[in-house]
Amino acid sequence: MVAHTLWLGLLILHSLLVEALGVPNPVVPAAGQSINLKRRSPPVRNETEWARWAKSHRDAVIAKYGLRSNDKRAVGENLIVNQGFDAGFYGTLAIGTPPYPFDVFLDTGSSDLWIASSNCDSTCAGTGNYNSAKSSTFKPLNRGLNITYISGDAIGTLVEDVVQMAGFTVPNQQFGSVTSTSPNFLQNPVMGLIGLGWQSLSFSGAMPFWQALASRGSWDSPLMAFQLTRYANASNAGDLEPGGSFTMGYVNESLYTGNIDYRNIPNGQASYWVQEITSMTVQGKFISLPGGSASYAAIDTGTTLVAGPASGIAAIYAQIPGSSPGTGQWEGFYSYPCTHEVTVEISFGGPSWAISPADFQFQPVGPSSDYCYGAFHSIPTSPNVPQWIIGDTFLKNVYSVFRYSPPSVGFAALSQTALAMNGVNALIPNATLGASVASATANAASMTTRTSGVPMLSIFVMLSFVVF
Repeated sequence: MVAHTLWLGLLILHSLLVEALGVPNPVVPAAGQSINLKRRSPPVRNETEWARWAKSHRDAVIAKYGLRSNDKRAVGENLIVNQGFDAGFYGTLAIGTPPYPFDVFLDTGSSDLWIASSNCDSTCAGTGNYNSAKSSTFKPLNRGLNITYISGDAIGTLVEDVVQMAGFTVPNQQFGSVTSTSPNFLQNPVMGLIGLGWQSLSFSGAMPFWQALASRGSWDSPLMAFQLTRYANASNAGDLEPGGSFTMGYVNESLYTGNIDYRNIPNGQASYWVQEITSMTVQGKFISLPGGSASYAAIDTGTTLVAGPASGIAAIYAQIPGSSPGTGQWEGFYSYPCTHEVTVEISFGGPSWAISPADFQFQPVGPSSDYCYGAFHSIPTSPNVPQWIIGDTFLKNVYSVFRYSPPSVGFAALSQTALAMNGVNALIPNATLGASVASATANAASMTTRTSGVPMLSIFVMLSFVVF
């Protein structure tokens, strides 16, 4: 009777997992996983709410890159974008033993991982928080962690546990277990953030999950790649839409055409994913830009728009008839006649990559206005960080690759297969389950890799392109 009950329980559990996660696709690379992306549709906002969003977004970029001279930055501090007013990508990873899934933003502009814990106060309490008491592999590190962003604080401690994503495992990943945040900062389903920048940017000092895998040879190729869909101009977008693809360990050749143009990170200084803007045109006219570090740009999936120095942004809009600078909460932005189809092209030392007019046109000034705000806005500059922040406004127009060795960023033209995904009201893709398991040690020199025909749990990433 006991055996029959146990068998029946396992059968029901299996049925529930299949229904929730879908049937795994057995055709996956041995050490490289493809991850389907999803996006959220834009919420309905009035003119005042959009103005608040614009100010919040610009302030978040300024804060994230430490561009205020009076900002005090303590050890372990991580400045990130605000979820409530910023577009971003989120994915699912698993933490602990047994593993539990968490939705986290993926951000190439930072390098720390943090998750809201089950001990979070009322500002970040939830049923899906990280509960260290339920993990047999949890290890406290007895170090405080204070994460600061423009809308407030997140406070917690640095801990260690098993982290899994897309079939890959780091058994001793260090991350922040957050116990308090500013009110309304965390919004379901996202419970944290995973940084995909380099360890030198990590405020906690922990090696990022991706870098632990790449440095130990867990991937077939030492790189990550993104293809993002466009729904900003789609009137029939649903609550969730397919958002493209994020791969670890290989590039999806069906999503780009031609060659990937790789450009090394300047001086080999791997921190941000930096590229030098060597030329920029607006409506076919060249913009005068300084050379060298004055035109360095961080390639940042965690930033929605494109930010740059005031002089460069002004030069861009000077090529657009009828443009004018914004005021109040729209400070740093520019408006221009919505009828103008503005095309900006950027080169990083190789081909020029065009930004679609649909991506450049960010938001109407008002419901009855003929003017729109552009997606390029100004921020203060600092010698310690890149002058330009290149976000999703640009990245939706290219296939982007972030390579570990040599440290470099590559871009390629999107294929017709990729372009055909834009604005399509399609079925939400099933979860991608890894059939292989790569295990890397984050702090030690050892690494083991094993391959199994058994699908791994819910170690998948479901990225959401959130447009606010």
